[in-house]
Amino acid sequence: INDLIAQSDYLIVATALTPETRGIISAKELACAKAGLVVINMGRGPLIVEEDLVQALTQGTIKGAALDVFDTEPLPPDSPFWGLSNVLLSPHNMDMTTTFMNESVRFFTENCGRFVKGGALRNLVDKKAGY
Repeated sequence: INDLIAQSDYLIVATALTPETRGIISAKELACAKAGLVVINMGRGPLIVEEDLVQALTQGTIKGAALDVFDTEPLPPDSPFWGLSNVLLSPHNMDMTTTFMNESVRFFTENCGRFVKGGALRNLVDKKAGY
């Protein structure tokens, strides 16, 4: 992952949170980044070690970040992210598009129909894998 980060302009973090992925982006990975890197986290907050990200942002190790998820939500008023001009914050609503509700209802009703007919459901959660 470090070689990929070293070559990237953008790092989009969008994986599931499992014991293996918690803290997958830390000071070690951020130290490999080129100075122009922008980190986008739209997965789960704990995927990135927030203290390490704040340090990389304040020291100029990376260019910026766009964050939709955090360790603690809502983001506490004393979070250092609020004071960083190179950070774009959103309140965990990156999935809220103009078509989100219609798509969600359609997906639910289709899956409900499958369930009633004894058919295979779409997007099942694997409880052992954690996602």
